[in-house]
Amino acid sequence: MDKKFLEKVVELFIDNGAKTLTMDDIAKEFGMSKKTLYHKYANKEALLEDVLAFKLEEAIVKLKELDVQVENAVERMFCRDEHIERAVQSNNSLLIRQLIKYYPAIFNKHMMDFAEKFSEVMVHNIERGRQQGYYREDFNATIYAKLFFQLAMSYDSSPFLDTSIIDRTEYNNEAFMFYMNAITTEKGKEQLKKYNNLK
Repeated sequence: MDKKFLEKVVELFIDNGAKTLTMDDIAKEFGMSKKTLYHKYANKEALLEDVLAFKLEEAIVKLKELDVQVENAVERMFCRDEHIERAVQSNNSLLIRQLIKYYPAIFNKHMMDFAEKFSEVMVHNIERGRQQGYYREDFNATIYAKLFFQLAMSYDSSPFLDTSIIDRTEYNNEAFMFYMNAITTEKGKEQLKKYNNLK
């Protein structure tokens, strides 16, 4: 199946959830027979594997593109890809919650892989920021990168967070600033104020 097919299926899963959306729904949406769809994918789990791999790899590619485009390490952290941002703010929580609940093995496998690649992007940013004098030297870059990822992902999975009280956007912004304040030097904090005011 091609990229356009996977892009459309991603949207269907985001709109409907991993459990709710059926193979019948997908076949109907594309005007194809169930037989044709099942010829390509033996079951919904196989399709979810491809969808997650496709979407997460796309996110990593976009993050790396931003690394090339933006030299200043602090400024880079304030540059969000619009597609990723839209996904984060969207109905994605339904998809993520259902993946965690009904397809934990698939979710964990792909998120472990994504976490590693995401952490590499973050470590690269930390190394660049240290060279520029914006980030502290006295912390383990790999552990901090993984801590940030865990913090960012915990909105949908933490038993200690009441998401009916705490808005996703507010949580994401606070988690981001918590991380940035933790890693920046005084010089970096000046940059932080500058970009924080532009948000």
